[in-house]
Amino acid sequence: MGETVLVAVSKTDDRRLDRLTETATDAVDPDGRVAVVHVFDRDRYDELTAQLNVSSDGEFGPDDLARRHGVASDIADRLADASVDAEVLGGVGDESDTILDLREELGADHLVIGGRKRSPSGKALFGSTAQTVLLEADCPVTFVKARSGSTA
Repeated sequence: MGETVLVAVSKTDDRRLDRLTETATDAVDPDGRVAVVHVFDRDRYDELTAQLNVSSDGEFGPDDLARRHGVASDIADRLADASVDAEVLGGVGDESDTILDLREELGADHLVIGGRKRSPSGKALFGSTAQTVLLEADCPVTFVKARSGSTA
């Protein structure tokens, strides 16, 4: 169990909402907190802020965009319904580096990340955020994959 648990999510985690929420709830201390983090690469962040017609240089930042992201907000809402203190944070940059930096910044003592099954050659050719986080995090990491045929 952890005092601070970081749950890293992406747009594809909509298939894992229940499992990510359950895992975070089980991992956090009764008086702990959960940070639900969505990291955007720079191009996607600029694209989304342009679509929303907001300035990425002004008062609207990565945390605001992450709060508008369905998966991050859905998990935070589900955690709140389970009486877990949760916040949504955003980041911009390389996913694995930003997740690891935020883990350190927040002092998170447990990390939860979703992912999908990939072939060994797929990992070698394209890398894997989850794999990098699993190998480089200085705390326990729980990997959550979607159940076959699951939508939650």
